[in-house]
Amino acid sequence: MVFGPIHMAYILAALLFILALAGLSKQETAKLGALSGIVGMVIALLATFAQIDTFMGFGLTVVAMAIGAVIGVYVARKVAMTQMPELIACLHSFVGMAAVLVGFNSFFELGVVAPQNITIAANASADEVMAILSAIQQPVAESAHAMTSAELNTHLVEIFLGVFIGAVTFTGSIVAYGKLNGTFKLRIFKSAPLMLPGGHWLNLGALIVSLLLLVWFMSADVTPVTPLVIMTIIAFLFGIHLVAAIGGADMPVVISMLNSYSGWAAAASGFMLSNDLLIVTGALVGSSGAILSYIMCKAMNRSFISVIAGGFGNEGAAVEDDEVGEYRELKAADVADLLKNSSSVIIAPGYGMAVAQAQNAVASLTEKLRERGIEVRFAIHPVAGRLPGHMNVLLAEAKVPYDIVLEMDEINDDFENTDTVLVIGANDTVNPSALENPNSPIAGMPVLEVWKARNVVVFKRSMNAGYAGVQNPLFFKENSSMCFGDAKKTVEEIVANI
Repeated sequence: MVFGPIHMAYILAALLFILALAGLSKQETAKLGALSGIVGMVIALLATFAQIDTFMGFGLTVVAMAIGAVIGVYVARKVAMTQMPELIACLHSFVGMAAVLVGFNSFFELGVVAPQNITIAANASADEVMAILSAIQQPVAESAHAMTSAELNTHLVEIFLGVFIGAVTFTGSIVAYGKLNGTFKLRIFKSAPLMLPGGHWLNLGALIVSLLLLVWFMSADVTPVTPLVIMTIIAFLFGIHLVAAIGGADMPVVISMLNSYSGWAAAASGFMLSNDLLIVTGALVGSSGAILSYIMCKAMNRSFISVIAGGFGNEGAAVEDDEVGEYRELKAADVADLLKNSSSVIIAPGYGMAVAQAQNAVASLTEKLRERGIEVRFAIHPVAGRLPGHMNVLLAEAKVPYDIVLEMDEINDDFENTDTVLVIGANDTVNPSALENPNSPIAGMPVLEVWKARNVVVFKRSMNAGYAGVQNPLFFKENSSMCFGDAKKTVEEIVANI
């Protein structure tokens, strides 16, 4: 087989993946970035096909890809934008389980090249000795290459770590899916953090035991499967507890963190399979996910280490669900009059806008207000919508101009000079408790300071607390009003009144 073209294809695919990440960093170049990723993946698949040297292997690969493609197209057509966070968590679980299966398969294949204890009788003849040696050398010669002791030890570490990371990613992603899916009927995992007694000591104990199992795994004369299986079970349980202990307010960080884990799991699989492209791609996903997690933690005033350690610090957080005053309600016609008398308007969207699919109605409202000479801008919190960039994608889909969609740091100082703020489906990201109540579960988290505007109108279905389970004092401030109902219908009625 000629490997030159294969390696060149891998390099080209890796470059296209890098261009994809660069393109996806900006709305204006996102489509080009997505196209680069698609072309890179096609090249990678073709290079993979070129390495299959049996008809059976080729046929099984085609069948597996066809099944996956059918399922993928079906899911892509059925899943709404509001379900993207849990869909991503679900896809991460597949990567984790793939790493576990690749790890075990690589371990079982070591029977071909791993050192074996051979006993030769003292009175064995020369022919018998040669027969035994031939039996040993034959499978080694048939393998990709005979491993030295150092290579074997390195490969064992790769297997152990790959299985561990994959198992944690698999169960952690399943828990994240359960937390994020609001329509999950069983709802085993609630958005509130699971606080077991001595939970952090359990996490630490799992890591220590896994390390001891690695020592056992490496030191045995004939590498046993027992420590690998025990470690896998511990890693599965560790992944469940790690994510279950993280509260709903931090779930956007968890999604990007699991994205990073899946990348490192893929890279570990690449090492086990000696696949350079899988190593590079996994490293890209792992590092970019880690960087995104860090940026989001910084934006939320969270400790990166605390979040990935499983919600460290949640013990003192008390969920607030009591109302803290009286609210004032406005109807759609009243909101329309308020907007017509405003010279500047800022819209702060959140997950509720996505649930109501109100982005097109909001875009129509924006157009109507701008036609009247009213300045309209959008304020986007880094974690609005439970997924970074969720609101940006919805607004871009509705053809809202990019230049009026601003990040929190760019617009937060402008609220005090704004006539009216429309909070559409946002809750925790506009909660003043984050700055005013040091005992709040979201204390210290930077938020959109919408309450500084002259008027604030909050679009909600009810007075229920947000995803973090924290009551919002914004609803009861003197300059705030509530507009209840379906956001899409309400905004359409406002547009009709304008």
